[in-house]
Amino acid sequence: MFIAYVVVSSLLSLALLFSGFTKVTGQQAIVDQLVGLGVARRFVPVLGGLLVAGAAGLIVGSWVEYLGVAAAACLVLYFVGGVVTHLRAGDAKGAMPTVVLTVASAAALVLRVLSF
Repeated sequence: MFIAYVVVSSLLSLALLFSGFTKVTGQQAIVDQLVGLGVARRFVPVLGGLLVAGAAGLIVGSWVEYLGVAAAACLVLYFVGGVVTHLRAGDAKGAMPTVVLTVASAAALVLRVLSF
């Protein structure tokens, strides 16, 4: 299970770093999309920072078991919040990438717990 965790968490971390970078740097298209969903502009860099921290937690979690569990669990909560935000804004189709990331985070969580 550990190898599966490393693969899933590595791929997920790449996606998180990319998404976090776009938010932290304030790329206009991303900021506009989030503001359109009802997210306050001042929270966009914070959300990006959380994604970068989650990616780091998943990677370091390969060596520190409980950090990997905590990072994956927090990412599941983060993305569930993202799905709720999309659905409340009436953007069910736009929520699909967030649903995929939620499932990937849940998979990382389960794989890390099973690899103890």
